[in-house]
Formats: sequence, structure tokens, C-alpha cells
Amino acid sequence: MFSQPVFWQGLGMGASLIMPIGAQNAHVIRTGVAGRHVVLTVLTCVLIDVTLIALGMSGFGALIEHSPALLLAARWGGAAFLLWYGLRCLRSCWQGAAAPHAGEGQAAATASRALGIVLAMSLLNPHVYLDTVVLLGAVGSSLAANHRVSFAAGAMTASLLWFSALGLGARRCAFVLARPAVWRSIEGVTGTTMLVLAALLLLEN
Repeated sequence: MFSQPVFWQGLGMGASLIMPIGAQNAHVIRTGVAGRHVVLTVLTCVLIDVTLIALGMSGFGALIEHSPALLLAARWGGAAFLLWYGLRCLRSCWQGAAAPHAGEGQAAATASRALGIVLAMSLLNPHVYLDTVVLLGAVGSSLAANHRVSFAAGAMTASLLWFSALGLGARRCAFVLARPAVWRSIEGVTGTTMLVLAALLLLEN
């Protein structure tokens, strides 16, 4: 039975976890500014979230929480990924690298390469799993059985709305975001955020 209040609960919680800046969001912005395979990137992010939310609602999140080996692997692997990506963004900021644009080269324009990059940015980031599988899964699984579908639908809708707005919004605002000063700020904020997230992962008990 569909419950509108529970749907909005899932939408709100999903949005609060998806919207903070991270590797995935930064990549969607980068793709939108470049104007290359924006729809492919957005759909891939949404489908990954939908799949992981469904896994979390099925109880897979509880399995991860009770597996020290999986948590340790996710922590160290994720910290390494966040550290690499953060340093990459800060180097770009320091060197004053220009924002990507549609004419960067044929290799960058291939759909297979674009898909590979967005999969790496999404699936190698541990916070994607922590947010969707563990946190949303834990909250959703604690609800009454007849409310879980409503909660999951709300969280999935948040992903669809957010990534669509982010990718298409970045594309429409490319003339502003591609300015050197603005792009350096984006890279700097993204890189700093990635390093903070990496440190928080390593400091968790």
C-alpha cells in the first residue's frame, strides 16, 4: 500500500545523502560542463542508486554492517580512492587547469569511455554504498513491510531528480561554470571535501 508521508520521508532522506558534493556529483558537473554524454552519465548514476537502494531494502545493508572484513576493505579502499581523487582535483586547482570542453579529443568523446569513468566514480566510492545500501537500507528495513516500497520509491525519486537537475543544470550553466576562476573553485572545494572524507573514513572506529 502506497504511503505518501513515507514516500516524502524517503525522498527527503535520499536527497540529504545524495546532494552533498562528492566524487560522483563532481563528475556529473564536469560532464555537464563538457557537454559530453550527459544523459548517459545521469542515467548511469540513477540506475546505480536504484540498484543499491533495492539491495539495501532487501537486507544486504545489514549483512555489510555485520561483516568486519567487508567494512575494513571498504574503508581502506575507499580512503585510497578519495585521497587520489582529492589530490587530483587540488593539483588541477593549483595548476589552474581549464574546465573540460566539448573539443578535448575523440577519445574523451566515446560513450564506452564515458560509461567506464562514471562507473568507476560511482562504484569505487565507498560513500555510495554507505549512503544507499547501509543507511537508507537500515531505515527502510526498519519500517513496516507495507511502507518499504513507498520509502524506497521516495529515495529513488530523489536520485532521479537530483542527478537530472545537476547534469542538465551544469550543461545550461556551462558558460559560467567553465570560467577559469569558477572552475578552480569547484576543483578546490571538491578536492578538499574528498580529503576530509578520506580522513574521516580512516579515523572511524
